[in-house]
Amino acid sequence: MTWVSLLTTGLIALEYGLKVYAVGTVPENRRPASSSAWLLLILFVPVVGFPAYWLIGSPWVHGRRHLVQAEANALLARATESLPQIPYGAVVSPGLASVITMNRRLTGLPCVTGTEEGLYGDTDEFFQALADEIDAAQHYVHVEFYIVARDASTERVFAAMFAAVQRGVTVRLLLDHLGSRKYPGRRQMLKALTDGGVQWHHMMPIDPLRRRWRRPDLRNHRKLMVVDGEVAFVGSHNLIADTYGSAANERVGRRWKDLSMRLTGDAVASVQAVFLTDWYTETHELLDPATYLVDQPDLVPGGSANAMQVVPSGPGFPTEPNLRMFTALVNQAVERISITSPYFVPDEALLAAITSAAYRGVRVELFVGERADQFLVGHAQRSYYRALLEAGVVIHLYPAPTVLHGKYMTADDAVGAIGSSNMDFRSFGLTYEIMLMGFGGSLVERLQANDDEYRTVSRVLTLEEWDAQPWYMRYLDNVCRLTAALM
Repeated sequence: MTWVSLLTTGLIALEYGLKVYAVGTVPENRRPASSSAWLLLILFVPVVGFPAYWLIGSPWVHGRRHLVQAEANALLARATESLPQIPYGAVVSPGLASVITMNRRLTGLPCVTGTEEGLYGDTDEFFQALADEIDAAQHYVHVEFYIVARDASTERVFAAMFAAVQRGVTVRLLLDHLGSRKYPGRRQMLKALTDGGVQWHHMMPIDPLRRRWRRPDLRNHRKLMVVDGEVAFVGSHNLIADTYGSAANERVGRRWKDLSMRLTGDAVASVQAVFLTDWYTETHELLDPATYLVDQPDLVPGGSANAMQVVPSGPGFPTEPNLRMFTALVNQAVERISITSPYFVPDEALLAAITSAAYRGVRVELFVGERADQFLVGHAQRSYYRALLEAGVVIHLYPAPTVLHGKYMTADDAVGAIGSSNMDFRSFGLTYEIMLMGFGGSLVERLQANDDEYRTVSRVLTLEEWDAQPWYMRYLDNVCRLTAALM
């Protein structure tokens, strides 16, 4: 036998050995759709499948990041163990009480009270609100966004940060390394931040020369700001103009339509706890909880006062708190459910919960963009429309070229949630997210009023219209659905 034959035999044996190994290891702690997608890629296209799996096959962070998150959860649980499960004066159903208990067990954050101070659907108004709060800051400003860019729209926020530093306010800024990397003027922006005295750091940096490497699609997708521990913002806006720095978007009129919320009260400390954990993870600097986690006066839910629970999630949370919360809220609904998500690629449990709700007579509405800005996710999302329509889900298509980017839901008139998390595989397991669940006050009504605004401009997708789609579009949708499960 020649050396060529020996080499060929050895490579074949190695390939089959690796395939056998993959069959027994890939499904471990992974949802069935993801396991099937990875195994198909590995078994049929091993030259692509094996390298891809070694590069991005593990959806969880390990090492120090995993330990920091575990320690933070334990610390928060100990610090808040004396707080009641339900805030005083809040009235909840047994089902909602169980969701609150689950959220607390998974994240360490209790259900407290807070005041809903307004929703921002207009990007310029949102940036002005951020700037106004920074201008009023006396001690510190904590800013964390997936995308940060300095442009004509965000300049007022940057100017407010620089002015705050000049008057002695500490400004800390976290921005995702890859999320912010591709936008114009990045280097100049970072230099200006440094020169202006803003303490900034990249989140999830990828720098192999400094031994900083991780799965590149594990990102920090959170969007939040805290001022003096008294005011916070959460939602879907990034810190960038609503055209995302693109002249092409400007020409065709493509803008991102977001929704964010301003809040005060005890819930601000929960948002702050998320920032402190992320800051420590990226900087190794532990900010004093006694200074930054300050209790606010207790409120009785009603009017603008709500019971609120912050639910962080991401690669540091293998239990996927956001997915479990979404699924539980859908399962307990008896009258109506409304979901708004730019990228709707649910896992099996959430899809079953949504379609089951529709089958049992719950009015389920889904608000999505008529045309997605991401090719793969957009087509993967479309692959779910038939199952949803057949179950009776009402799908509202927000007209293109606008990209509907808000991320929120309501269940009955009882509970709502708003934040940074999409309803897709990436937000469930690959990206750090923050959601705020609220009930007992005005939040649900305000979110439902935003639904009314979306209905006036959207059109309803019918099953007849969907059946008229050409076969090759359905084929493309299903292929993209398979790739969306590769996590």
